Amino acid sequence: MDKRNVEVVVISDVHLGTYGCHAKELLKYLKTIKPKTLILNGDIIDIWQFSKSYWPESHMKVIRKLMKFVSEGVEVHYLTGNHDEMLRKFDGMEMGSFHLGNKLIMEIDGKKAWFFHGDVFDVTMQHSKWLAKMGAVGYDTLILINSFVNWVLNAFGREKMSFSKKIKARFKDAVKFINSFEQVAAELAIEKGYEYVICGHIHQAEKREIATDTGKVTYLNSGDWVESLTALEYNEQNWSIFKYEHRDFVKDEIDEGILSDAEDLKSKLDINLLLQNIKYEIAR
Repeated sequence: MDKRNVEVVVISDVHLGTYGCHAKELLKYLKTIKPKTLILNGDIIDIWQFSKSYWPESHMKVIRKLMKFVSEGVEVHYLTGNHDEMLRKFDGMEMGSFHLGNKLIMEIDGKKAWFFHGDVFDVTMQHSKWLAKMGAVGYDTLILINSFVNWVLNAFGREKMSFSKKIKARFKDAVKFINSFEQVAAELAIEKGYEYVICGHIHQAEKREIATDTGKVTYLNSGDWVESLTALEYNEQNWSIFKYEHRDFVKDEIDEGILSDAEDLKSKLDINLLLQNIKYEIAR
């Protein structure tokens, strides 16, 4: 499969190090693109739930692929989120074409774009962080159970389902929170004079224009790689939402070097080996 040239790619909420992360699918996607700029908009590595006993080889392969982008001169911006907030103290760090920050303001074809994760709008994050962390553990558990249920449904030829999406759709407070999140982000962006505001955090891919009494802005959200499997792409003065679909990826051309599910689950790296791998990739 030929690689696509993409001016700007935005991904967020990958949650490497958790059972819900679709690392193999993300790796397939990354292998099909040649981005000029790659923006990792928070919660790429889930430090909150990081475990010494669960770091599959496919998760390490995603890290290696991101490092390869850097070695090839791709501008990679890692913006911190709440699950990788430990990195926020390194705001402003740069290594070659790799940049670590808490937010990013970039001009794209003459228009100002404001990138940040978005957890600053989450009241739970601001006032009850322990509750947010408990919720994250509960969410990861729900995803794990959901994966098992979908495996059973697939075995019987039934359509897969998403527990969390059904929960979000049924509870008005969840819908209200998402709408409020988007509105607040838009209002702040308009106030600051930005044409685009790009977030993550709520695992809900979106592209829409939001207007207020003082102006309008294009609000975008990159979704996640836990359930939605989405990214944002910018080409020829247009933003679009990329949605991963398995049928679009030819196995023989893409899967080379990617472990099967069974092999992947057996390939657990301990934390020391993980650090050794990262040091090796940096030194290459």
